[in-house]
Formats: sequence, C-alpha cells, structure tokens
Amino acid sequence: MYKLRNQAAILLALMSLVFVGAAEAQKKSKKSGVKKAGVLWQNVNVRAQDLYYGPGGRSAMPDVSRITFIREEKGGYSTKYRIRDRDNRVWVAKIGKEAQSETAAVRLLSSIGYHTEIVHLVPRITIPGKGTFTNVRLEARPDDTERDGRWKWSDNPFVGTRELQGLKLMMAVFNNWDMKDDNNVILESRGGRFYVISDLGATFGKMGISSFPLLRWIGRSRNEPMDYAKSRTLVKKVDDKGRVKVAFNGKNSGELKNISIGQARWLADLLTKLSDRQIREAFRAANYSPAEIDLLASAFKDRVRQLDQAAEYRVAGVRR
Repeated sequence: MYKLRNQAAILLALMSLVFVGAAEAQKKSKKSGVKKAGVLWQNVNVRAQDLYYGPGGRSAMPDVSRITFIREEKGGYSTKYRIRDRDNRVWVAKIGKEAQSETAAVRLLSSIGYHTEIVHLVPRITIPGKGTFTNVRLEARPDDTERDGRWKWSDNPFVGTRELQGLKLMMAVFNNWDMKDDNNVILESRGGRFYVISDLGATFGKMGISSFPLLRWIGRSRNEPMDYAKSRTLVKKVDDKGRVKVAFNGKNSGELKNISIGQARWLADLLTKLSDRQIREAFRAANYSPAEIDLLASAFKDRVRQLDQAAEYRVAGVRR
C-alpha cells in the first residue's frame, strides 16, 4: 500500500509538471505572437512604381457608380463607413480632412517597398442614407485578408533593422505626429503576414511646438500643404556618435533618437530614386490642386535632399 501511495504521488507530481510546462509554453506563445515572422519591407524597382494608382494598381480601383452601405465604423478622428461597391468589393470610406493626406502617404511608402493598405481617393461619392461627400478615401477590405491585431514600434520582429528605422524616418518626412501603436496593424493573407501602418491621415501638416506630451498637441495640423511647406527643417544635425537627429514632435518621438547615418543612407538611396513625376503623381492621386501639388512635391523633395546630405556626414572613428 505504501509503495502504491508513493507511485501515485510521483505520478501526480509528474502530471503537474507537464501541465505547468504546457501552461507556461502557452503563455510564452501568446506573448511572442506579435513577433511571428512577417514582412515589413520588400525590395522593389522604385523607378518602375506607379504612384497614381498605387498599391494594387489600376485593377484595384473601386467602382463607386453603385454603393451599398454596410455599417458605420467606430473610433478614430474621422467618420468612417463600411461600404460595398458595384463590383461587390468591400471598402472603408474615410470622410474628412485625413483622406487626401493618407492617400498620398500610402503611395509614397509603397513606392519604396513598404507594405501598405490598398487605398484610393474618390473625388465624389454618394453613400445611401448618409449623404454625398467629396474627397473620400476608400481602404480595401479584401475577403482573403484578415487583420491579426496590432504591433508596437518598440516590440516587433524588426527592431534594430534598417527597414524599421527607415519607416520611423518616413514618419518624420511626412510630419506624421500621430505615430502611435494603435495605428499599426498586422495583415494576414495567402500571400503572407504583413506589418503595416494602417492610419497615415495625420500627415502633410505641421508638428506641435514640442515633443513634451502636454505641448505636442499645440499648433499641429494635418493635410495642410502650406503648413507642410513651411516646416522646412527635417534634419537638425548629425551628432558626434553618427546619429541623425530629426525634427519630430509627435507620439513615440523617442523611437527616432537612434537613427544611424547608415540607416539614413539606406532610406535616402531609395527616396532619391523617385522621379519628380512620380512624387507629383502621388499627390495628384489624392486630388490636390495643381498649386498644392507644387507645394507638397517641393517640400517633400527638400526633405529627401536634407536626408541625403545628412547621410554623407562623416565623423572620425565613426562608421556609418
């Protein structure tokens, strides 16, 4: 009897260890889920990119001649409606000030290899029961793509890579003061797992007056071409450790404190491949006026020039 009790006790102890181990493994799996393999950036022929039609190309253009209202989407700065177009494709329509700026930002990001949502700007659309609107951004919701949670700037599989650092730099190039984790989404499809910035509306305006949390709200704007054109400074300096310091007073500003010359060089090499025509096409796709396109394209190219020049900086003993 004593032996049986001993054996039973040992068996129970072993089973406990198995269950505890399984539970711990499950916890670790859940914690590390955001770090599963995926794609943030891929090499593309920048000079061959069509910035007017953008990601998805011409075939992905919506047919808004007949619209079916599905529901209102909650949350965020802008009013959003989920709709179905004439071809039975589902879109999220963003109404308001962010529609144009997001459309242009998506095209510029996609053109240098970053994975993005498929978005199009429609100059005019009537949504049954809701009204007629101008300059509306439509963001695709393909049947074969699932949204698999959010990812954080400081916690993802690409931390420390030039691709992630380059993406952070692009937020400064765009004056995207709303660089928060909630705007980042993981898209799962048959083509793979993609790490994407899903909301780029708070771009092409100006930053707040300071990166201090209580002050970064003051003076900021979104989709204001003149504000963007007047915000000339992108690169403030290159310090003696070979880090490129940029003007950025938005959320998660600390993420831009350790950009190396080499990382800036990598991004500058991509951006300088864009032609004047391509840059202008990105803004034309967002239905900006000719005068606004002039302002935005000129300011964007000036920021690329600053980045390019900063990336040539040399300090004795510091490698880029």
